[in-house]
Amino acid sequence: MSFIRGFSQIHKTWLLVSPVFVPSLAQTRLFSTSPSLSVTLNQAMRRKKPQKLNPAKSPLLNVCPQKKGVCSQIFIMKPKKPNSAKRKVARVKLTNGNSIMAYIQGEGHNLQEHSVVLVRGGRTQDLPGVRYKVVRGAIDFGGVVGRMQTRSKYGVKRSKK
Repeated sequence: MSFIRGFSQIHKTWLLVSPVFVPSLAQTRLFSTSPSLSVTLNQAMRRKKPQKLNPAKSPLLNVCPQKKGVCSQIFIMKPKKPNSAKRKVARVKLTNGNSIMAYIQGEGHNLQEHSVVLVRGGRTQDLPGVRYKVVRGAIDFGGVVGRMQTRSKYGVKRSKK
């Protein structure tokens, strides 16, 4: 018991001798709910933060609207989970040296290996990794045979009456 009593007296004297920082009420209590800004509103208006650039959706085209390429392989892919189909896809080697997978739109096609095609951006939603489409009716790639509506998307000329 005497040991504990002596310890408490030493502890009290240590508190009196040592400089203890006790924060005042004004320093600890903040009345605003939002954190304080490191800059003033005028400074923020003068120097705006630089806008973040969104990553390119079709980066291998090098900011070009279309690129020419040569088909190296034509194959069929199966779409992601809820969908079921046989999607026609071409592996195309572009003029800049990059090799991509491009979706072949429409019913039927005349593409084969070594066909020269025009490729544009635009992903196919249910095919992972396919971020490009082959343009119909351009270079070696013919339009859709027998198409009457939405002809411009499928490279079909207007029929004579």
